[in-house]
Amino acid sequence: MCGICGYIHLDRAKRVSQYILKNMMDTLANRGPDDEGAYLKDNVALGHRRLSIIDLESGHQPMANEDGSIIIVYNGEVYNFLSLKAELTRIGHKFRTHSDTEVIIHAYEEYGDDCVNRFNGMFAFAIWDSRAKRLFLARDKFGKKPLYYAVFDNQFIFGSELKAVLKHPSSIREIDLIAVSKYLSYEYVPTPFSIFKGIKKLEAGSSLSVSLEGEIKTGRYWDLSIGQKNFFKNPKDIEARMLELLKESVRKRLVADVPLGVFLSGGIDSSSVVSMMAGLMDPKEIKTFSIGFKEKAFDESADAKKVADYFGTDHHEKILNPRAMLDVLEKILTLLDEPFADSSIIPTYLVSNFTRQYVKVALGGDGGDELFLGYPSFRAQKLDIYFEMFPAPVRKASLYFMSKVTRGSSKDRGLGSMMRRFSRGLNFPKDVRHQVWIGTFTPEDQRKLFLSNKELDFSPDAVYSSTQEYFQNSSSISPLDRAMYIHMKTYMTDDILTKVDRASMANSLEVRAPFLDADFVEFVASVPSNLKLRNFDSKWILKHALRDKLPRETLRKGKQGFAVPVGEWLKADLRGLLLSAFDKSKIEREGIFNYGHVRNLIDGFLESKGPTTKEIWALFMFEMWYDRWMARR
Repeated sequence: MCGICGYIHLDRAKRVSQYILKNMMDTLANRGPDDEGAYLKDNVALGHRRLSIIDLESGHQPMANEDGSIIIVYNGEVYNFLSLKAELTRIGHKFRTHSDTEVIIHAYEEYGDDCVNRFNGMFAFAIWDSRAKRLFLARDKFGKKPLYYAVFDNQFIFGSELKAVLKHPSSIREIDLIAVSKYLSYEYVPTPFSIFKGIKKLEAGSSLSVSLEGEIKTGRYWDLSIGQKNFFKNPKDIEARMLELLKESVRKRLVADVPLGVFLSGGIDSSSVVSMMAGLMDPKEIKTFSIGFKEKAFDESADAKKVADYFGTDHHEKILNPRAMLDVLEKILTLLDEPFADSSIIPTYLVSNFTRQYVKVALGGDGGDELFLGYPSFRAQKLDIYFEMFPAPVRKASLYFMSKVTRGSSKDRGLGSMMRRFSRGLNFPKDVRHQVWIGTFTPEDQRKLFLSNKELDFSPDAVYSSTQEYFQNSSSISPLDRAMYIHMKTYMTDDILTKVDRASMANSLEVRAPFLDADFVEFVASVPSNLKLRNFDSKWILKHALRDKLPRETLRKGKQGFAVPVGEWLKADLRGLLLSAFDKSKIEREGIFNYGHVRNLIDGFLESKGPTTKEIWALFMFEMWYDRWMARR
């Protein structure tokens, strides 16, 4: 895994600066501590920081083709590079290295922009084609690897992280209030937005080309096909093919020239990965990693150890006090160059840090919850299907009952919280209902929160536009399949994969996701949703397929995830920081939020009478981000 950056002057007469490029590259040092390289010629500058995984000796970047006319900087892994290399060799291409980077170069030479359709992996890359005088960028199908870009002062600027783009002296830090509104609804800034005006994220499964005439073309080269009929009629045949593909996906992700391990939480997804690995190698050689906490409410280490003992892996476990999460909060705030309110990035950072002490690559279970409908919101989606079958008077009476039962409750968990969130979502159109269930501030909440002089559109259509686009793309499929599609295009890419990328890369650790192999995803997407969410039992077909391959306790275990006691922190250890973050003079100086309303929210939260932890944590993380990326410039 690596970090890439660069810029081109669209005015051919101007020359790039080594000093500027080096400063941009330095912001990505954690992504690539092993090596660095730069290409500077005339009006083009490409930079690379390398974390060496494959072909340690000859994989230096930027890398060129034989005549030097095509230059690439690349972040990621193409898992089918060996078969592609064989195909290209038969055509007549000659290779000097054993790296997948060179395969991308030759694939581009042979197939042009269409080369991206042949790659199965996680990647973001930029290719300078000096003959065509154009820059070509692409991002993998699921957005596992990030890529930002912007045009300032007639220069096209790009980077693996926002901070690299910001380091260019022409970049302008002007907060995009539309992006702030979306952050408050989603708890992250959804693609293609960034928190700053003029800077965008390239969408997953998309490519971009830039000509020296300033013409920028973007296009989606791949999208997930949902709702296609699976030609397997027997569930047993579906299970067999599914496990065959998952095992092959894991096998492809075991290719590395450095030590490799696997995150093991004890849940069904990570345990599935270990099960597949155990069928491919001696279990004693599988290094598994988990962290645990002394407080049982936050601890899954016993579940992880059961799985490790079941297979006999080389298990590594670290038991922490929840205080350890609080202690790394400052580091987390430093690495986040956009507001991000998923608190599970903290334990993800800790397990990445622990794992990096032993290995350079780790496999994980990301993508399983989306593909197999594992989140509670999918059960809400199914409940909504049944709810819509009731006569209107019954639905109205039910909503009235739920509003009475949950009135005044500020708890984040439990039946009351679920009923409150479910009933809140039912007040919105179907196309945004799912996002309301999993999100934070509704449009009406935001109308009160922002200063009245901010001319923002608080209609659901505007606030949830990122969700609506994908809803329209999937309008012909079932509600559960549609919810899965939208989850994968939004929450998975911009929350889950962003969280794992930033937390692991901050520790110079590469994380691979077997569940997000393109062949596996396309097959599972064709599996009927009633086999994934059977009645209200999530991941049914995955658990049934693994019934003889995992401990019974693992198969029965419900989803827990990384629990973080942020509510307790904000009322105790972080109380002083919380109050200073929302100091009256500070909020008024920033000129974004209505201080009176903010103060009411904070007071209500501290007295356990008002908003939930989700709302306050999202606001708190925005203010922490603002202090580091705006106020301290």
